[in-house]
Parts: sequence; C-alpha cells; structure tokens
Amino acid sequence: MATGRKPFRFGVDLITPAPRRAWVEKCRKAEELGYDVIGVGDHLGMPAPFPALVLAAENTERVRLTTFVLNAGFYHPVLLAREVTGTDQLTGGRLELGLGAGYVEAEFDAAGIPFPKARQRLDHLERTIKELKKSYADPAHQPRPAQPGGPPLLLGGRGNGLLTLAAEHADTIAFIGATASHKMLLADAAELTDRVGFAKAALGTRAAEVELNVFAHCVDVTADRRAGLEAVHRRMPERTVGQLAELPTVLVGTAAQIAEQLETHRERYGFSYFTVLEHNLEALAPVIDLLHGK
Repeated sequence: MATGRKPFRFGVDLITPAPRRAWVEKCRKAEELGYDVIGVGDHLGMPAPFPALVLAAENTERVRLTTFVLNAGFYHPVLLAREVTGTDQLTGGRLELGLGAGYVEAEFDAAGIPFPKARQRLDHLERTIKELKKSYADPAHQPRPAQPGGPPLLLGGRGNGLLTLAAEHADTIAFIGATASHKMLLADAAELTDRVGFAKAALGTRAAEVELNVFAHCVDVTADRRAGLEAVHRRMPERTVGQLAELPTVLVGTAAQIAEQLETHRERYGFSYFTVLEHNLEALAPVIDLLHGK
C-alpha cells in the first residue's frame, strides 16, 4: 500500500428499529461479516442512537460505533456533550461521533423545533462542535470520555460551508454522493471530483490525516455487471449506465470487480471508508473479505 493511502474501512448504518434480541443479532452479524463500524442514523422512526450504540457495544468486541449522522439541530450542545461522553465511557472508547447540520424540515416540525435557514443550522453545528471540544478538555466535566480528547469526529455534507467546517475540525469527512436532499439524484463523477477537491483544498496540510467516507447507495454483487447497472439505471434514469459505472456510490459486479472499483475510487478520490445501509449488510460482505487489511 502506498505511503499516505489510508486502509479500507467498511461501515453499515442500521436504520430499522428492532427488539433487543433482534438488534443484538444484527450487530453481531455485522461484526462477523467483517464490518469495521456500526452506525445508527438520527431520523424520527429510526432507532434511538445512543442507547442503540451502547447495546451494540455490549454485544460485540471490536467494531467501532458511530452516529451516522446526528442532527445537531435537535440538541443543545451542553446536553449533547453529556450524551456523547457518557456513551463513549459506556462503550469503552469505541464511539465515533458523526454530526450533520440537519436538513429534513418535517422532522423539525414534528419535534416542535424551528427550522432555521441553512446558515443558521451551520452556525449551530459549529457552536456544537466547539462546545463538545470544550467539554472534552474540561477535567471537571462528567461523564469523562474514555478517549483522550473525546471521540473522533465525522462531519457529513456537501456544501462549501459544511466542508470548510469539516476541514477545520473533522477526523473524517463523509460525502453523501447525491445532489439533492428531497429527490435522490446521484452526484456524477464531475460533481464528486469538485466536492472532494474543495474539501482537500480546504484541508491543506491536514489532507493526509483526514479520512474520506462515501455512502454507497447501490450494492449488487452479480456476475453480470452490465445487467446490474442497467437495473440501477431503470431506477435512476437521470444517470446513464456509463455514468453509473464510474461512481463510488454504485457498486455493481462480481466481488472482485467491486473490490477493484473501490481501489480505483480510493486512488482517484481518496475514499477509503465506505458505508452502506443495512439492507446491503450481507451483499457487501464478500467484497470486505477481499479488501480487509489493504
């Protein structure tokens, strides 16, 4: 592996609530299949992130646990600091904190929280990050985080403001790989190149330190790559088969072909950390087997 190239990591975002036994089984399966990170989102109707991650930690041994990603707008920074440090303590220092500015207006409405303009949501996210760091550094703050300096920070988004903030504070920058929040339209290679380029320029000398994550929307391990890509195209006709074939958000082909795609995407964009939704939990497993340790 070339110097400075980060090793692959694979995460799965568990989004379907389940009773205790079924939740434990899902988390154990993710670890057994080779995933490095178990994530929980932060949308209404999904599992409650912090208790779900504590239960995951209690029933696994090595996987990291992440909020992928927490809606900062739902939380007062001081109260969030208690949840984060307490969860890091109870998971034995396996927590990675994913944060975003929040974007689903209907969820703010349901929670009775005003939906601020984008700039205000970003400002609140920045205040939250700074308050968390202040809490981590305060020896009087309780609970104490298990990890010195607090959990590693992942920031997810695509706009210039968010990427600039991530370049200053994040250990991992997550790219959703889509151009819109309300209608799923996968970003094409040119937009991804632009967004990653902007982030790397903002990172400056930190670029070699910071991990880049991308969310893989489509996973299909199949012997007929062309047919698999055509099936994706029928669901997402805005992108041609050729465009879909070159995206890191669309992983289609044999396990060996997908592994080769991921190595190409790491070389081209710097993506070394790939996340899928739980319905793709088993689909990606043979690819993980081929790439672990690389």
